[in-house]
Amino acid sequence: MIIIRRTAAPESGSSIKEFSARMARENKTRRCAPCRTNSPSGESGTPTAPVIFLLRELPPARPVIRRGIAWSLAAAVIVAFAGPPAVAAPAPPPGPAPAGMVWIPGGEFAMGSDAVNDSLCEQPGLTKDCLPIHAVRVDGFWIDATEVTNEQFAKFVAATGYVTVAEHKPRQEDYPTAPPENLVAGSVVFTPTEQPVPLDNYFQWWSYVHGADWRHPTGPGSSIAGHEKYPVVQIAYADALAYAQWAGKRLPTEAEWEYAARGGLAQKRYAWGDELKPGGKWMTNIWEGRFPVKDTAEDGFAGVAPVAQFAPNGYGLYDVAGNVWEWTSDWYRPDYYAQLAQAGVARNPQGPASSFDPTAPDEKKRVLRGGSFLCTDQYCTRYMVGTRGKGEVTSGSNHLGFRCVLEVKPASGAVVTER
Repeated sequence: MIIIRRTAAPESGSSIKEFSARMARENKTRRCAPCRTNSPSGESGTPTAPVIFLLRELPPARPVIRRGIAWSLAAAVIVAFAGPPAVAAPAPPPGPAPAGMVWIPGGEFAMGSDAVNDSLCEQPGLTKDCLPIHAVRVDGFWIDATEVTNEQFAKFVAATGYVTVAEHKPRQEDYPTAPPENLVAGSVVFTPTEQPVPLDNYFQWWSYVHGADWRHPTGPGSSIAGHEKYPVVQIAYADALAYAQWAGKRLPTEAEWEYAARGGLAQKRYAWGDELKPGGKWMTNIWEGRFPVKDTAEDGFAGVAPVAQFAPNGYGLYDVAGNVWEWTSDWYRPDYYAQLAQAGVARNPQGPASSFDPTAPDEKKRVLRGGSFLCTDQYCTRYMVGTRGKGEVTSGSNHLGFRCVLEVKPASGAVVTER
């Protein structure tokens, strides 16, 4: 087994250039799709394993499904919970809105997703980690109305000289069995299959592509020219953190993200209500057609769409379902909701102290939210507002981006709390 060293996040007060230099000395891997013990992996993640396979001389093997760790704690507390309605504080915004941001009033809501939602996917069991539904209260905050765009990220790179994880060449010492010619910077890219395939092996549609990065989302032949208003992708967690620090913001907690995404609606399946297509109208960019062969673009888009192409939610947020996944600051654990439920109403939860994914215990993962253009009821329905994804922190892909938040302290105005 190859031991993968992880890329450290920037410490509070460290400069972007110092962090970029440290990043260059660290190795990288790619985000791992969430395997389950008895059914195919969900779309939410891209595999870490292809990096290892592609850097070895041996051909790729089928993914190993780890067994032995069940959802015992979560299962023990999966209970019916109606939960409180979303409660918006009556206080108005604390001041003028920062550019491109919207105000989210503090309030209490029922966080998570139920078994009925899980049954709507042809791969049941994918959303067990969204149970039990539990009560959460968050304070008010500002949040970006859209995902960070290519145009915004380019300004950050121009101002700082930052180099993303995907642009760093893997080191020989991190991959000692890899032929030197395979140690090439790149990232993970989705490619449709030519014909229908069983959905039990994601290596059929995910691959490590040399030269794939935020400027070339699907490889050297691609470009973001003319796509300035598209969400930036091929972003690892450290890349998102570095941008947020430069912008004077931070990444949202998982609770903040879901509260904002619900738009003031209580316990609805989607950010806009309970129907996927109210009145026959598409509300988000997801996969239509046979997965993973062809996206028929019935919603108007095949692949990533520009930001803000669909109606905003009740708080004025765009694209909180589909299009691209979004990083949150919480470590991922499938039993975290069970822990919170035992404590009553959780106030501004910050996530567990450490990461643990029983399907990949050596991986350090953060929670992803929102789903992407690859989500479909054939394989992954995580465009439902209460559902969760997970991403290995040193990895990006061509369906993963982020948005930022800004905290407010009434006594001193808008401030950012370093994490």
